[in-house]
Amino acid sequence: MAEPKSKNKKFLTYKGRPLVRSGNTIYYGNMWEKYVVIMQIINTKPLFGQDISGTVVVQLVSTDKNLKISERIVKQAEKNGLYNAIDIGTIWLERALNES
Repeated sequence: MAEPKSKNKKFLTYKGRPLVRSGNTIYYGNMWEKYVVIMQIINTKPLFGQDISGTVVVQLVSTDKNLKISERIVKQAEKNGLYNAIDIGTIWLERALNES
């Protein structure tokens, strides 16, 4: 029998901020803060029987609901591999939150 879902879900965290995956999209950061990072895995490569991320699009996005969707994207880059994407995304997010 399946266990009931808990209302108090705990997310995987990286450097103290939630890291949440939905399909090929990974969200990094707290939604109540001014910015979050969105990473979209564009393609994957097989390695030892596992699929690993290839190209990843990284976006620093404002959480301001008063802005249009197109105006929310502050920075965008394309990186090779998830490690490089998380690395640049973390740097952007830290700098943006420290400036605000």
